[in-house]
Amino acid sequence: MDFEQGSDYRPVTRGMQILLLAASVLVFLIGIPLVLLTTQTESYFAWTIGSALTAAFLGGAYWSSGVLELMAAREKWWANARIAVPAVLLFTVLTLVVTLLHIDKFHFDAPAGHTVAGTWAWLVVYAVVPVIMGWLLLKQRTLAGGDPPRLKTLSTGIKVVLLGQALIMFPIGLGLFLFPLEVAAIWPWGLTALTGRAIGAWLISIGVIAAHAVYENDWARLRTFAASYTILAIMQLIALLRFGNEIEWGTLGGWFYLLFLLSIGVVGVYGLLQQR
Repeated sequence: MDFEQGSDYRPVTRGMQILLLAASVLVFLIGIPLVLLTTQTESYFAWTIGSALTAAFLGGAYWSSGVLELMAAREKWWANARIAVPAVLLFTVLTLVVTLLHIDKFHFDAPAGHTVAGTWAWLVVYAVVPVIMGWLLLKQRTLAGGDPPRLKTLSTGIKVVLLGQALIMFPIGLGLFLFPLEVAAIWPWGLTALTGRAIGAWLISIGVIAAHAVYENDWARLRTFAASYTILAIMQLIALLRFGNEIEWGTLGGWFYLLFLLSIGVVGVYGLLQQR
């Protein structure tokens, strides 16, 4: 849904569009070794991930966020793009904290030059992007103009599902971030302190964006969210097909995780259909 050029709606600043576009490229590049070279993170990623399922999970999350940022960068009005910004800003801050907490695990002294270069690039990205995005967000909020009217609000059922997903992801993510080894006991596959916190950062951020979608309450504002949510579910289901042997399917945790992914996919596809 587009709106008239001369309207009083608040636009997305050029700086925010450029940053979101750049961020989409960066997260796609970060996801390449995780998705395509999943079992070779000791050479092609910033730290070694012993669990292939964890690496694939992270790669799928990065690629789905790339879709979110790329589509948001192409939006004209802030109301249609802002679903991407708070969660992305939060994620970058959390990931910087994770990096600093586990800096000894990163490949700064790896024998291969490309590994060292990629690790330093990781640190620079997560040190710089939150500062720039935070500044651009403050600048964005000072622009004059309002939001377009809500044209196609979410049904009560979808709101309940999204809030339920947020209320599951946010507490588990926060627990993994703060107490990774303790909370890892309820996760369906094995985690280390570093990978637990990395996944926790994603769960917190995705939980925030699910709750944010309920706040926006308009499918016209949520097309980027719907596409990203759909890709997230698809990528995680592919990860399960590839490395699902790491899950103990005799327990309820694995099946709950699968059903939760399906619920994300259903919401995402339903949101895409609403764009018609």
